[in-house]
Amino acid sequence: MKLFGTDGVRGKAGEKLTAMVAMRLAMAAGIYFRKNAITNKIIVGKDTRRSGYMIENAIVSGLTAVGFDVRQIGPMPTPATAFLTEDLRCDGGIMITASHNSFEDNGIKFFDKRGNKLNNEIEKNIEEIYFNEKLLLENQAIDVEIGNSKRIDDVIGRYIVNIKNSFPKSLTLHCMRVVIDVANGASYKVAPTVFNELGAETFVLNDKPNGSNINKDCGALHPENLASEVLRLRADIGFAFDGDADRLVVVDEKGSIVDGDKIIAALALHLKEEGRLANNGVVATVMSNQALEDFLASQNIELFRCDVGDKNVLDLMQKESLNFGGEQSGHIILSDYAKTGDGLAAALQVISYILAKGKKASKALNLFEPYPQVLKNLKIKNKKPLDKIDGYNKVVNSLKSEGLRPLIRYSGTENLLRILIEGRDNKLVNKRIKELEKFFSEKLNG
Repeated sequence: MKLFGTDGVRGKAGEKLTAMVAMRLAMAAGIYFRKNAITNKIIVGKDTRRSGYMIENAIVSGLTAVGFDVRQIGPMPTPATAFLTEDLRCDGGIMITASHNSFEDNGIKFFDKRGNKLNNEIEKNIEEIYFNEKLLLENQAIDVEIGNSKRIDDVIGRYIVNIKNSFPKSLTLHCMRVVIDVANGASYKVAPTVFNELGAETFVLNDKPNGSNINKDCGALHPENLASEVLRLRADIGFAFDGDADRLVVVDEKGSIVDGDKIIAALALHLKEEGRLANNGVVATVMSNQALEDFLASQNIELFRCDVGDKNVLDLMQKESLNFGGEQSGHIILSDYAKTGDGLAAALQVISYILAKGKKASKALNLFEPYPQVLKNLKIKNKKPLDKIDGYNKVVNSLKSEGLRPLIRYSGTENLLRILIEGRDNKLVNKRIKELEKFFSEKLNG
């Protein structure tokens, strides 16, 4: 597909993602949603990027032009927009965000009426409509059929109540000192409110968005800043979210950043011990460490693997009738509480687990030691099919013969080649990753 990547449409605002592109894409999505429309409403949320104003107005224009009424909810986490799409009985939902990317980028994510991300087939249909000039013209609304728009500011409370209900009512955070880094992003209002209302002594970092500081040296991409504050404040735990709050990074009381696979392991164990782990299974991606799979097996929990992307995690969860899955990067899906990765819901479950264990975070979350794993992001000029690169299969087979697990893939949103090698021999892993960087740099940047 030309427009859609692994998670909606994303690119540099004003360059790839222009107002014209956003308006036309909204028209195409509106035409698609019209097929099964019931309430004639579509909800639109956004993060805190400056370009969000431009894209939001373009989307409103596109949707109203094809006859939809639009409900604008302003800065709100991606999982909140997904939740509110269903809660407000909308025919679809749109989130304007580039997630963890810097402020220059922006993106558009779509949800169906149940708050689920659209599958590839639906995205392909929308893209076909986008490029069909005749169809776009034929579906222009006129007279009273033209849609209206309204900004609603009181829905934040609905999401807050929903998130708080995911935390056991028998527990309280009055004994917890918590530091949260909201990345100058979409959770800057919601996250502090949730932790404060549950009784935590809460310290908030990077909660003053100005349109250009989202994710800048803060949040889930830079948890080292949170780690230093956890130590300085002698906090019990720290949580960092990314720009749209669908990702979580945890820092324990010692200031150590907790590996994402360890969070998945701890929550899987927590859910199983409470009898809430559906079908005794968990979904993770091909990026997750083999040590996670080995630990879960020791607890009689089956691990299912899928391609990278929280949409793929959710698809496999639904296929296998599971209610928990996640990515090593921090996207945690608890489908009993959220339709997509939700950093806040995951954070509350992490605290619930720690309180249930009666241990410090550093002890409770340290269930196994990951095998040595190195990931490198190599900037490239072109995305030539991997199997068409001369010598590729020989290199991969050589790594496997040495007991290493290679994972090589292109980014779905950037000109990057992601190279991962995992194995029990750390020196060998580091040696081979350098060789692979050189190999692919010559093949793709030569």
